[in-house]
Amino acid sequence: MLLASLSAQASPLSAEQVKNLQALVSQLNPIQQAWVSGYLAAAAQLSGQQAGPVAAAQVAEAATLTILYASQTGNAKGVAGKMKAAAEQQGFAVQLLDIASYKTNALAKEKFLIIVTSTYGEGEPPESAVSFHKFLFGKKAPQLPQLHYAVLGLGDSSYEYFCQTALDFDNKLAASGAKRLQPVALLDVDYEAKASEWQQQALLQFAPLLTAANTTPSAQVIAWPGATDSHHSLYSKQNPLSAELSVNQKITGRNSSKDVRHIEISLAGSGLTYQPGDALGVYFQNDPALVSAILAATGIAATTQVTLDGAQITIEQALTEQLELTQSYPSFVEKYAAATGNTVLQQLAADKTALREFLAQHQTADVVLQFPGALSAQQLADSLRKQQPRLYSIASSQAEVGEEVHLTVAVVRYDAFGQTHLGGASGFLAERLAEGQQVKVFVEHNDNFRLPGHDTPVIMIGPGTGIAPFRAFLQERDNAGATGQNWLFFGNPHFTQDFLYQVELQDYLKRGVLSKLDVAFSRDQTEKVYVQHKLLAKGAEVWSWLAQGAHLYICGDGSKMAKDVHQALLQIAQQFGGLSEEAAADYLEQLREQKRYQKDVY
Repeated sequence: MLLASLSAQASPLSAEQVKNLQALVSQLNPIQQAWVSGYLAAAAQLSGQQAGPVAAAQVAEAATLTILYASQTGNAKGVAGKMKAAAEQQGFAVQLLDIASYKTNALAKEKFLIIVTSTYGEGEPPESAVSFHKFLFGKKAPQLPQLHYAVLGLGDSSYEYFCQTALDFDNKLAASGAKRLQPVALLDVDYEAKASEWQQQALLQFAPLLTAANTTPSAQVIAWPGATDSHHSLYSKQNPLSAELSVNQKITGRNSSKDVRHIEISLAGSGLTYQPGDALGVYFQNDPALVSAILAATGIAATTQVTLDGAQITIEQALTEQLELTQSYPSFVEKYAAATGNTVLQQLAADKTALREFLAQHQTADVVLQFPGALSAQQLADSLRKQQPRLYSIASSQAEVGEEVHLTVAVVRYDAFGQTHLGGASGFLAERLAEGQQVKVFVEHNDNFRLPGHDTPVIMIGPGTGIAPFRAFLQERDNAGATGQNWLFFGNPHFTQDFLYQVELQDYLKRGVLSKLDVAFSRDQTEKVYVQHKLLAKGAEVWSWLAQGAHLYICGDGSKMAKDVHQALLQIAQQFGGLSEEAAADYLEQLREQKRYQKDVY
């Protein structure tokens, strides 16, 4: 040990101080010892410049590992949080930030950076990372020769542009002169084990550089990471709450083309809380009839034991509770084809374009039922990926409903290949879970979709089930006595069949909680009318609200609706704001950066 031969006679310390120092150092790992060494060096350096004890605020910031997360569903945030904990356990100073709140002008000064990012839609950055992505690929992006970095990507291989945002960040940082310390990770939905392995390898690469930076003579080591998430709960994605389904009510008409359910779940006694804008994660069980059909097609006995995550369970239980049978993805076809020796599927798997077209029409279970083959129970389990909970925008405010949480769920239901298909979670909630039974849930907080102050006007655009968070917004503002005006744009096919929460909205309108309500029922006239058309028709007033500081929110389909609404807003800015096309785009980007333009899209 460094202090093994230290004595009071050979140092300016008293015998008691030497004893205390030796006891302290014996409890520290080498990296923590280096941290203390740097701190003491800094304190000594400053001691001649000022009287009294050295305060944290008086010491320069240490070499800090910055971890940014760009999360669409909360997974990237969770992985980043684990990295922060692991790095701090090794004695490093860490700042963990939502990439949406990161000041881009700080990038030129960063020395150590990890980015954990998801990818949205067709290779697009998640909403929280749009501004950072534009900056990094824009004219103002700096050269970064001082930066050491690593990027971890989370995605879904069923999408064509798998982990594209991670690739974008990784390639651009390298092109800017930054030094890649760890190869970019491109992880599928069953990511936990590989993310942990990548994290360990990445920290091994960062450790010597951080240690060296914090033990040089000029290093002054004080950097206390602040908490980035004030939400604490006993329950999480890893430890969900078992809650009671109390209400399952269909809220579309008998002749509607849609089946939308109003779901209420009791949180009584759990202490679980949420805010308007948050989402609820729902774990579900697969259809027992579908499980039986798969076992029959493969000739596997229901009681056959398989190993999942180191635990022994029956294949029937695994298929019912833990494995994905609805959402389809390429790797299953590849693994199943190899295990069964099916040449048709093997040829299909070799053609990526044809495979994606095939999967667009087939659920995972369809592949087994249409191409039955012999394989072991373990091979079947290993071919399937772990079931992921589905996230639903919360449709209630606890100021209104107390120990409950409400959802607005569109049931996925369609006929194909001679049978009815249901969505995994929506079918479970709507058809297989009875009122009074239990469902496992957790809250996924979304600090990038929040109400402003009570006196600020808001414009809410939420067709279909996109109305869910705005029902929560209105409940919250009603109970708070907020004075800010509220304007809702809602759309669906038919007024008589699909006007979700009609009575509630008309009551809010009557009482003045809802200042304006514009509806677009697309199939009630010859020419289809959508929410973006209603926006354009009220363009002058929309622009006036924005000029007065209104916050703008969009919730719902991100692949088309949100893009069409964005284009309508660009047109409004040009027509009524007198802006050029480029200036209009810059204006909306400024609104985004100011948290005045927020999206919850899927």
